[in-house]
Amino acid sequence: MIDALTLAAGLAALGLAAWCGFAFTRDQPTKDWHFIGMAVVSLLVLVQLVVGVVRLAGGDRPAQGTAIFVAYLLGAAAAVPAAGFMSLAERTRWGSATVAAGAVILAVLEVRLYDIWGG
Repeated sequence: MIDALTLAAGLAALGLAAWCGFAFTRDQPTKDWHFIGMAVVSLLVLVQLVVGVVRLAGGDRPAQGTAIFVAYLLGAAAAVPAAGFMSLAERTRWGSATVAAGAVILAVLEVRLYDIWGG
């Protein structure tokens, strides 16, 4: 994996979590700007997914197993979009909290992906 991409995705996820957490404390639902932030974070994670699959196809292998690595890649790619869709169903401050939680989960998944690859 590309360490800089993993770091960028994790930090972007933490930034999104802080931003949506701030909206939660101000009693605000997710707004269009939050969804743009979710799209940026999701784009970083999709690039990471493609890089991971290309590296696997090229013969590189993660230190802790291919199946677990692919499962974490897919989970990371789904974390923020799933939280975003859930926030659409809950148009209160709790929608912002849902996105913040999903972003924190993504940051943890990024750390785990780095560990699985052998970082």
